Amino acid sequence: MARSAVATIHLDALRANLARIRALAGGAKVMAVVKADAYGHGLERCARAFAGADAFGVASIADGLRLRAAGHRNRIVVLSGPDAPSDLAEMRRLDLEAVIHHDSQLDMLAAENGAPRLRVWLKLDTGMHRLGFPAERAAGLHARLRSMPSVDPDVVLMTHFAASDEFGNDFTARQIALFENATRDIAGERALSNSAGVLGWPDARGDWVRVGGLLYGLSVAEGRTGADFGFKAAMTLSTRLIAISAVKRGERIGYGSTYECVEDMPVGVAAIGYGDGYPRSAPSGTPVLVGGAQATIVGRVSMDLVTLDLRSAPSASIGDTVTLWGQELPVETVAQRAGTISYELTCGVTRRVLFAEDGR
Repeated sequence: MARSAVATIHLDALRANLARIRALAGGAKVMAVVKADAYGHGLERCARAFAGADAFGVASIADGLRLRAAGHRNRIVVLSGPDAPSDLAEMRRLDLEAVIHHDSQLDMLAAENGAPRLRVWLKLDTGMHRLGFPAERAAGLHARLRSMPSVDPDVVLMTHFAASDEFGNDFTARQIALFENATRDIAGERALSNSAGVLGWPDARGDWVRVGGLLYGLSVAEGRTGADFGFKAAMTLSTRLIAISAVKRGERIGYGSTYECVEDMPVGVAAIGYGDGYPRSAPSGTPVLVGGAQATIVGRVSMDLVTLDLRSAPSASIGDTVTLWGQELPVETVAQRAGTISYELTCGVTRRVLFAEDGR
């Protein structure tokens, strides 16, 4: 059986989402976060669409190498900084910037002799408790970095919100206040807001916003879709209907026989499964679109195939397009059913899925 699963990336949606971020950012510079292969959408193609961003945010030096090899001259920030002293030389060779969040990284920089200046971002922990220096050390750390001959003196101050997607939670307000108090007397640009921060916390726009999910049209708030905030889904995952059978009432479907037909019903088979990145945890009742009509999954998702209740799509026929998520069926809907988040689903699309581009 030929695989027919396709992930179509909508380039115009990516550009429209970046433009909307610009409109919401209040004049702040925009860092387009393209880590995890641009949230599963493809690093190089998304970087082309985001060419107007002020910087790219990546998780590794290897991503920076790919962007430079593709010809991008934007600023590129490695969000976890160097792991070893040799990383510093590679960052300079590629003209990458480093987030500094730990004393071991300070020691690497201090040990350098005669190296060209490296642009750095000083990360302060205001409550996330993952990466970052205690906020009360801000002044001393900033002064130390500026005194190093191998560091560019224009150090950007940054932090990371832990609960900014909960717009009614005052924890983010406390993080903002802690950051402001710790950096009040320090000169330099500030970077606080992630995607949810842009939407829910206008006091935290700062000089930079650091945006990931929203650029791909992905929701950053539970129970909401990206479209609810005016963003366009950038990925449509689809396949083909390859079989239709008439199954009698009381018969069971799929591995484990977990679904029992409540009446005589048409059951379709679509050529996609968890081997393509569709979540195995998606239960019976998870919606799909068959030729534009809504249907639902029945039985367990298997590696290569899913079975579908076609009672609500009576005109379905072999070869029809089956949409698993996209602009007409939000990925957030599937994620909620599967007990996960939209980011995991788009990042999890596997290499055997064909990627295609739509738009200019």
